[in-house]
Amino acid sequence: MAFGKKNSVFKIISLVLLTVYLFGYYIKQYCIHNKKRYACIFCTCMVFAISSSFSFDGKDMQETVSEDGITAEYNKHEKMENGGNSMEEVEILEDKDVMEGYENSELEYVTEEDKFSIDEILTAGEAYLEGVSENSVKGQLSSDDWQLVLINKHHSIPDDYTFTLGTIRGGMQCDERIIPELMEMLQAAKEDGVSLIVCSPYRDMNRQQVLFERKIKAYMRQGYSYLEAYQISSQTVTVPGASEHQIGLAIDFLCKGYSSLNEGFADTEGGRWLAAHGHEYGFVLRYPKGKEYITGIEYEPWHYRYVGKEAAAIMTERGLTLEEFIEELSE
Repeated sequence: MAFGKKNSVFKIISLVLLTVYLFGYYIKQYCIHNKKRYACIFCTCMVFAISSSFSFDGKDMQETVSEDGITAEYNKHEKMENGGNSMEEVEILEDKDVMEGYENSELEYVTEEDKFSIDEILTAGEAYLEGVSENSVKGQLSSDDWQLVLINKHHSIPDDYTFTLGTIRGGMQCDERIIPELMEMLQAAKEDGVSLIVCSPYRDMNRQQVLFERKIKAYMRQGYSYLEAYQISSQTVTVPGASEHQIGLAIDFLCKGYSSLNEGFADTEGGRWLAAHGHEYGFVLRYPKGKEYITGIEYEPWHYRYVGKEAAAIMTERGLTLEEFIEELSE
């Protein structure tokens, strides 16, 4: 009886082991004959796992849809996971803080050597002033007009977009079609006793890439993760390939006695003059305060975009961003 019971236990154990062995054997054979299929499944799982690990937490980013249907990702000053810092508490780095040593183009921070007086710029642009009336666009506005091309995080520079660079002074360049109005505006500012300084007009792709990457690295050195640093940087520097500076239609302004690109410029005589008169010459404040959820960029009182006198007058009167204006034109 005892032997019979032991024999039964042995048979059960043997049967279980045999079943496991056969199961493993057939699985192995199946895998051998279906290598490609399993390789695809494995790769798909890995891509999913990696992309999921790098995705934003819902607490950090809020997708906001404006009334006109434009969607923009914008951080609503929620607490950052890293140390509990909010965007309002982040020490925003100026471009001059990260571009030291870069010599491919002029720095956005204007040094004494880089500065040109308003008289020097106007002297260099005398020939352009004669073309002001001819250059002005009149008639029905269209979103297809060159001066209204929409460039932002969701609308990269078209592959077939072309333009001709014109020289403002020295190495400073921009789309030559906007120089007449730029010179006209500088002349008007001078007559009103305001000495505007032009800086960082056209920027090439390489410079934009370097600037963006250095901003990310600088924030990471402050303790932010890569994604947090990318998030902050993208709200102060447009992503390469999506910058209006790269198409020569955007210009940053400073004024005598103030050489930093920050919100303080709004309270200078230059900042106030541009806010009141820029639209008269076709220039609008591109990233206004309170419209960050539409533009996706923090308030930049120094950054002006040429859109033409007619469009600028409408946008300024109604307080519209370029995104909102284009949306209305497309309806």
